[in-house]
Amino acid sequence: MAKTNEPTIIKKYANRRLYNTGTSTYVTLEDLAVMVKGEEDFVVYDAKSGEDITRSVLTQIIFEQEGKGQNLLPVTFLRQLIRFYGDSMQGLVPSFLEYSMTSLTKEQEKLRSQMSEAFGATAFEAIEDQVKRNTEMFERAMKMFMPFPAAGGDTAASSNPASTAKPAKSGGSDLDEMKRQLEDMQKKINQLSEKS
Repeated sequence: MAKTNEPTIIKKYANRRLYNTGTSTYVTLEDLAVMVKGEEDFVVYDAKSGEDITRSVLTQIIFEQEGKGQNLLPVTFLRQLIRFYGDSMQGLVPSFLEYSMTSLTKEQEKLRSQMSEAFGATAFEAIEDQVKRNTEMFERAMKMFMPFPAAGGDTAASSNPASTAKPAKSGGSDLDEMKRQLEDMQKKINQLSEKS
């Protein structure tokens, strides 16, 4: 079947079976994982309600991969992610994570070439170095969003100039202040990624 620009439609039935309308076959979560790795776009709909459930199915795939021992998400990251649910910064997290993953994907080829050249400990050092830089960038970016130190006093956050910023005024200026902070963060992220 020739690839089209349209995403393949997958229907999920009440019996939890997934049906690929493009190939007219039933598929498993593993099959969908292969499609993702092959960069084949798809959308999953609940067959009864017609609701788009792609996000929950992709989350299921991640859960299954993690359950197989292919641990990609560190426990500390998962804890931090959970803490953002319901937090005032929740709306910014998806765009930040998307930006970070895009940057990592771009760096992926460079890391692969370093690994193929090194064939040894140097390759792992290069990966460790990249992970450290990404982690530091993530921590600095998150501190920019925290206008006040957390209870218990994070000295690193309190030394950050952004943490001494005045709270935004109520009303329409809250949105303006948030936009300004987001623009500042984007500039700093761009600066940090250029340094990497």
